[in-house]
Amino acid sequence: MSKELKDGLYGKIVTNRGDIVVALDFKRTPMTVANFVGLIEGELNLKEPGKPYYDGLKFHRVIEDFMIQGGCPVGNGTGGPGYTFPDEFSDELTHRGPGILSMANAGPGTNGSQFFITHVATPWLDGKHTVFGHVVEGQEVVNKVAEGDNIERIELIRLGDEAKNFLVTKASFSKDVEAVQRKEIEKLQKERAAVEGEIKNRWPQAIATPSGLRYVVHQEGSGDEMPKSGTPVTVHYTGTLLDGHIFDSSVRRGEPATFAIGQVIEGWNEALVTMKRGEKRTLIIPPELGYGPGGYPGVIPPNSYLIFEVELLDF
Repeated sequence: MSKELKDGLYGKIVTNRGDIVVALDFKRTPMTVANFVGLIEGELNLKEPGKPYYDGLKFHRVIEDFMIQGGCPVGNGTGGPGYTFPDEFSDELTHRGPGILSMANAGPGTNGSQFFITHVATPWLDGKHTVFGHVVEGQEVVNKVAEGDNIERIELIRLGDEAKNFLVTKASFSKDVEAVQRKEIEKLQKERAAVEGEIKNRWPQAIATPSGLRYVVHQEGSGDEMPKSGTPVTVHYTGTLLDGHIFDSSVRRGEPATFAIGQVIEGWNEALVTMKRGEKRTLIIPPELGYGPGGYPGVIPPNSYLIFEVELLDF
């Protein structure tokens, strides 16, 4: 290496194009770094215990002026180590420029062995991919890497007592994962309590069902008949997030929607079978009856409450 490194934990990625040295942020993202270290050393290699996991793998995905991605055991982006682990975001670690080391994933909580290194700043990935290090030497190598190039091996460099004491076993990694999961649960519980308080203040007259669905009837329907599960219904609706952002509206399109009960989110399925023809309601749908922790990419954020103004026109 041409540069003297400070105390810390580093990975030297040896490729057919040259070496890339990355600093691993084991203090702010200990679980994610533990996964990387455990795979490098073979401790977390479930298929071949003790065998360095990354040796001989390829950079299977390279996008010019974006990033290089590697760590897939089958070489096409579909493989992993046989387990997944949660995201571990830090507000201080962002995709702020070239040389950011971050986890590739297929959505929230699907981290495994695949990682990428950026060519440029990619701020749209913040909060979606865990940043756990950065290049300290060899960015010119990152920029040369082409699809199909080899990761010959990854060597760990431990400088200073803290780095030398950062040891990974299956048991220690499991504890790291459990700690992150507990922290995430506590965070979600606090956020949920705040949202529940807001909902009670905004819709004090709302009726709550055992599932957590709430609704307010604005206009009673006619007759005694109500649709059953599987019945085609025609509705007008407007869907918003709690902040008022409209994400979908048949009213705006000027054309009602028709579908069978059971083909939509659970909050709708539950509400519609208790509505009469011509009835208008506000539905307040919790995440577990909506799109849950995955959200609807590009439209509805994870763990979102959904507010629908619904009119049951016919069935």
